[in-house]
Amino acid sequence: MTSVPLSRIRNFSIIAHIDHGKSTLADRLIQTCGALTTREMTNQVLDNMDLERERGITIKAQTVRLRYLAQDGNTYILNLMDTPGHVDFAYEVSRSLAACEGSLLVVDASQGVEAQTLANVYQAIDADHEIVVVLNKVDLPAADPERVKEQIEEVIGIPAHNAVEISAKTGLNIDSVLEAIVTYLPPPQGEIEKPLQAMLVDSWYNAYLGVVVLVRIKEGCLKKGIKIRMMSSGAVYQVEQVGVFTPHMTPVDSLGPGEIGYINAGIKTVADCNVGDTITDDRRPAQAPLEGFKPSIPVVWCGLFPVVADDFEKLRDGLAKLHLNDASFHYEAETSAALGFGFRCGFLGVLHLEIIQERLSREFDLDLIATAPSVIYKLTLTNGEMKELHNPVDMPDLSLIEKIEEPWIKATIMVPDEYLGAVLALCTERRGIQLDLTYVAGNRVMVVYRLPLNEVVFDFYDRLKSLTRGYASFDYQMDEYQPSDLVLVSILVNHEPVDALSFVVHRSAAESRGRAICARLKDLIPRQLFKIAIQAAIGSRVIARETIGALSKDVTAKCYGGDISRKRKLLEKQKEGKKRMRQFGKVEIPQSAFLAALKMEH
Repeated sequence: MTSVPLSRIRNFSIIAHIDHGKSTLADRLIQTCGALTTREMTNQVLDNMDLERERGITIKAQTVRLRYLAQDGNTYILNLMDTPGHVDFAYEVSRSLAACEGSLLVVDASQGVEAQTLANVYQAIDADHEIVVVLNKVDLPAADPERVKEQIEEVIGIPAHNAVEISAKTGLNIDSVLEAIVTYLPPPQGEIEKPLQAMLVDSWYNAYLGVVVLVRIKEGCLKKGIKIRMMSSGAVYQVEQVGVFTPHMTPVDSLGPGEIGYINAGIKTVADCNVGDTITDDRRPAQAPLEGFKPSIPVVWCGLFPVVADDFEKLRDGLAKLHLNDASFHYEAETSAALGFGFRCGFLGVLHLEIIQERLSREFDLDLIATAPSVIYKLTLTNGEMKELHNPVDMPDLSLIEKIEEPWIKATIMVPDEYLGAVLALCTERRGIQLDLTYVAGNRVMVVYRLPLNEVVFDFYDRLKSLTRGYASFDYQMDEYQPSDLVLVSILVNHEPVDALSFVVHRSAAESRGRAICARLKDLIPRQLFKIAIQAAIGSRVIARETIGALSKDVTAKCYGGDISRKRKLLEKQKEGKKRMRQFGKVEIPQSAFLAALKMEH
């Protein structure tokens, strides 16, 4: 494959809200450029995980190289990066944008601008991208392209008069999108003579090749056989294969400036591949590394434990391989008295947590228990020490704490005005503070709220969707930490604390949350031969209690008639035995009870 002049390369990503047709547009572009035959084509070609197809969402940013013969008679190389649309995968989007010079902003012509559209566009503008606006689904009866163009100019503030109107499903006007890419997006910069500088955009584990690395060449040339050095870790490897995705893995001789491709260098150590690292030539290294991406900051933490204790090593191996594939989640080993050995994992949101858990169980055949999600709190102790609290179990005694700060977010919600009342009520119930409320083009309202993150991580998104019949869109960014009246609620079974069920909550909601968990556990824990008390407590003060009655054996059944004192003597003896059992009896909480209690609607 001969090298292409820089002026004929275009690197671009597709950004949009969920369900506005990114993956379908990517399919049409691949088809129009003839990268796959009709027989090879499937829907959502770039969503190669079963999970992505089932849920209809993109989880991993995928890349493909297309050859396009433009109307000016030149053949262009187009490197397309398809990106996820959900708020929890914003880190994937930022990595894709760093590897490109331009973006296609896809907006649904019937639904208009949504919350995630705004978030992704601002990320693209921050990355200095040239943006081409594409209005999708213009074939729908509800489409109103003129109104949506006005909305884009009014809400986002970028010109939309020359937006390309397409239908990705039917293939209408796809050629115009390709022409717009070639015409409006800038070519990459770089010189082939300079020392090699390549950005490590992504990496994943392949059962046959080991670690495969996706790179974007900024300067110099990357060839098979050269020795490369990872600038952050100093690790040196020999390149065994260089290639591009067409979308199949296709080996090439070399990659030059502006090109995006993969390398395989027999990398066995997962830790040597840091996303955002700079790869350079070991013999002729670059002076300085490229600016990497901002490190991802996990906002939701939970414990993951194997149901079968023997699977711990398998879980460790699975997490290491998935972390290579998705650098935005973090994990560290932890132990729990109730659940044994496991890992404390940090995620970018609850959907992210669900997806990782699902991938671990599918790809590595693991049965897992996840503890209730919690956020990171900042504690100031009375001795002036500051510490971060990732796990509610590690909360020190309240007498040692001067103040607890919790993270707040700035949430943008776009909703049709008929559902506005329900949305405002939900936000107020979750301790929200309204910052802004504006009507956007017609009957849509944009509401901006400040909300505590721990009120959002449980079921806020699901509640919002059900209250608005799926019409609301939601996006958030981290705001700041603020002092708050938070307490640790411990759950005690037979007066023994169960660490896996502890949670931190605002004092006003502690009683109702504690009562709900106790009521749930009463149904889940099997009865014993003695009474079991289930309590929710803040420190030594019990705020909720349920009692599981004892299994009773009829000890008087053998007494036919006779004096009442005989029966009383037997009942007293049974009572003493139950009292002794309650003192020494251990309540085994079955795994199913943990699973059900932790899945409960908080």
